[in-house]
Amino acid sequence: MKNICVVGVGYVGIITAACFADLGNKVVALDIDVEKIEGLKKGIMPIYEPGLKELVDRNVLANRLSFTSSYAEGLRDAEFVFIAVGTPSGVDGEADLQYVAAAARSIADNIKEGLIIINKSTVPVGTGDWVSDIIREQNPDAGKFSVVSCPEFLREGSAIGDFMQPHRIVVGSLDPDASDKVAQLHLPLRAPIVVTDLRTAEMIKYASNAFLATKISFINEIANICEDLGADVMEVSNGMGFDPRIGPSFLNAGIGYGGSCFPKDVKALAYMAEKAGRHPKLLNSVMEINTCRREMAVDQVKSLLEDKNLTGKTIGLLGLSFKPNTDDMRDAPSITIANLLVAEGAVVKAFDPIAMEEAAKLLPGIEMTTSPYELAEGCDALIVNTEWNEFRQLDLKRIRDAMKSPLLFDGRNIYDPEKMVNLGFRYRGVGRGYNGS
Repeated sequence: MKNICVVGVGYVGIITAACFADLGNKVVALDIDVEKIEGLKKGIMPIYEPGLKELVDRNVLANRLSFTSSYAEGLRDAEFVFIAVGTPSGVDGEADLQYVAAAARSIADNIKEGLIIINKSTVPVGTGDWVSDIIREQNPDAGKFSVVSCPEFLREGSAIGDFMQPHRIVVGSLDPDASDKVAQLHLPLRAPIVVTDLRTAEMIKYASNAFLATKISFINEIANICEDLGADVMEVSNGMGFDPRIGPSFLNAGIGYGGSCFPKDVKALAYMAEKAGRHPKLLNSVMEINTCRREMAVDQVKSLLEDKNLTGKTIGLLGLSFKPNTDDMRDAPSITIANLLVAEGAVVKAFDPIAMEEAAKLLPGIEMTTSPYELAEGCDALIVNTEWNEFRQLDLKRIRDAMKSPLLFDGRNIYDPEKMVNLGFRYRGVGRGYNGS
């Protein structure tokens, strides 16, 4: 059993804390947001993630997991401290490191000899060295400590499984002894461990996310071509995915990526490249294609309306979160789509199984409904934004009959075009070729 402190109880932090506790460690989750900490003490989760509440409750009951807003308390017995705070995009796309800096200074004020400080947050290349400098400047008497990069590779909606059955663990440090101790901490996960230097570990995270975002934008570019040439992008991606050099993952055409990672990480990597005097043409194209997907959804709906006009039309958004099994609305395509529809004079309403409370904060003028069937009532068109499994099992005849006009734009390709047309819908998928619309 190791004593661990995790700074930050956002998405990455609370998952990291709960999972390490479940592996038998003594973990203190620390956050300066007292409201979040008090909520966790009462069993209130700061995020929605399948299985998280049960995991947290089990480990609190076993006295392996506790919560505090005090650095002195959190670091009292800690051998390892994970920095898992937010690194949002700055004005020019750079990662905003103010929370990392604040955490580093607070750690410096409470540091003990031999502490291993682990950057779990996604941070620009060189941040590990910078964190070390901050600690030395804040506390010249800090003694020996080490900074390690151990980036996270968690997917929202399946984060607990991703933590417990990772494809790899990346450990980066200039201190071989610290690298070995962090690697040992992760041995129970029985995953390949890549040990490298600080800056390389930081780059692995950015390069990984940028590549996955590139796959999404690539298949969306192919979808555009399929639309014009009459091919079906779903069959194309299926045929491509059997090639082990390509693989099937992240080849689902649609309205693009969103969330807390891909948008900001691609921006941050492009920013780093430009600062280094490089020209990140591919990364810029990836971002441009992704932005266009949201505009495309609105254009498609408008083109399918008989009068090609959105003014006064009622449009329903089926799904709001950026992906299923999460309430995360950060950079969700639905936000852009809703705002574009309103700007064109449409009346917009929405339904999401989990994310409506979060969405209401960002889209105050949008009517939130209680079910997909209430959403469909009186709609001139529906737009599928999120591929929730429950949407695949809807009574589509009931949806059709409730609508003013049975027009459906399937932004996630969850329905079969032929079946939708046979049901009487004016249906349009993304890159579906002969979709019968």
